[in-house]
Amino acid sequence: MSSSEEHLEKKQRQSFEEDNDLVVPAADSETFKLSDVLFSRWRGRKQVQLDTVATEFYQPTLGYEGMHRFDPKARWTHREERALLRKLDWRITLWAAIAFASLNLDQSTLYQANSDNFLPDLNLTTNDFNLGNSLFRAAFLIAEIPSQLIAKRIGPDRWVPYEMCAWAIVTASQFFLSGRKSFLTCQVLLGIVEAGFIPTLVLYLSYFYKKKELPLRLAYFWSSLSVCSMLSSFLALGILKMEGVLNKAGWRGLATLLIGLATFVMMPASPTQTKNYFWPKGWFTEREEVIMVNRILRDDPTKGDMHNRQGISLKRLLRELVDFDLYPLYIIGFMFCIPITPPGFYLSLNLRSIGFSTAQTNLLFIPFTALGLITLLAITIFSEMVDNRSYVSMAQDLWALPCLIGLYTLPANPNPWVYYAVTTVLLSYPYTNAIQVAWCSRNAGAVSNRAINASLYNMFAQAGSIVSAQIYRADDAPRYRRGNRTLIIICLVNVVIIYPGTRLYYKWRNRTREKIWGAMSPENVRAAGAHSSGVG
Repeated sequence: MSSSEEHLEKKQRQSFEEDNDLVVPAADSETFKLSDVLFSRWRGRKQVQLDTVATEFYQPTLGYEGMHRFDPKARWTHREERALLRKLDWRITLWAAIAFASLNLDQSTLYQANSDNFLPDLNLTTNDFNLGNSLFRAAFLIAEIPSQLIAKRIGPDRWVPYEMCAWAIVTASQFFLSGRKSFLTCQVLLGIVEAGFIPTLVLYLSYFYKKKELPLRLAYFWSSLSVCSMLSSFLALGILKMEGVLNKAGWRGLATLLIGLATFVMMPASPTQTKNYFWPKGWFTEREEVIMVNRILRDDPTKGDMHNRQGISLKRLLRELVDFDLYPLYIIGFMFCIPITPPGFYLSLNLRSIGFSTAQTNLLFIPFTALGLITLLAITIFSEMVDNRSYVSMAQDLWALPCLIGLYTLPANPNPWVYYAVTTVLLSYPYTNAIQVAWCSRNAGAVSNRAINASLYNMFAQAGSIVSAQIYRADDAPRYRRGNRTLIIICLVNVVIIYPGTRLYYKWRNRTREKIWGAMSPENVRAAGAHSSGVG
């Protein structure tokens, strides 16, 4: 059997990523350093000699966009790879984070508007606000897979900036909101034009990073939301502090439009397609392109099974829709954010109702946003350190549970600062979505699988947001005791059933698959693997 065949068989026999025991480095391991994890340098095995090289190869499809840089004999040092990773972080991840931050810049319009009499100004009730949020999520759900299919066909580098410019225009149009109908219409339009953005960016980042490198890059990606929220809160107190959301929406839309136009230039199609009018020599040298292409394929050969502007057939789409091995992760996507969403979504309304001013409310968002940024990065780093996903992802619900109990037990007229303190701790939770999205990507396998898988996960997450938007009701205001009781129950279900159940399911599936593969000849393994979805 050739080395490429052996590598293929190894990939086909690979287990689902669920969670593994704590990896304890051997006696001759490299000493763990936090800076090494931040740049994906810690191996957890033998000490890495910076000038040693790696091998292994696999033949990608002839249509693969990086085929002209594919070289089974290519060798490079760990020093070169480390320098390339730093360059990728500055060139690729940073701009992806900026693009993602622009999404939050627009979505935060309504959050901050609630601190400035937005609902009374438009004659809206809390239930109208809930309905608008639900319609946004529903439109998002409907358009998610079509958006991802378009992105896969024309390329993320083209579709992402188109989307950004479209939602910038819709956001700016909020200047003309006049009542319930216009508010609901705008929410539906925003849901349509923003659909598919997150999974498209996740798929795009997977073109540049190995599986082990992706979670932390996604954490950087989501941390941009926190930075953007803090800056937005400060700006709202300065020259942009106007009456009502309508005036604020205009500057947000303009900012996103400028970022969207810049993204046409700043988002290359692939590691080997970085040349354009503004960058005639491209971003990377030929040597760097060779390293990027071959390191990615040696880490995951399925990334070479189709090119980056190749559409997904109906047959492949249907096959991925019924890949039930990934549904435990979709269920996690549906459930995990429900306990923490309503308290955050209604925080500005609640702070205003208990006596805080608009200026105070905007400032009070900053502490938990900053703490949330720290816990997000910390939990993602910890997950990679211990090579564990299911138990580590439970940290979000374990963090939220005592805080929700605290909110539930507060008196009818709580001390404003006590209420704020409890809510601040709650909203400083360690956000585990980066871990879970990367977990999905690793289990999906081939490029087409990851494209649909990322959309389905995000659809389930948005469906969870629809549910969470209906938990706090007008007849339960302002303390929302019934709603908080519901959130406590859901939190317990996640901790006791959902996460442990997912871990047990994948352990059972791995045992089952190993028995099947173990009973087959190498030829049948390869034949069966050609018709099965990857597991990452």
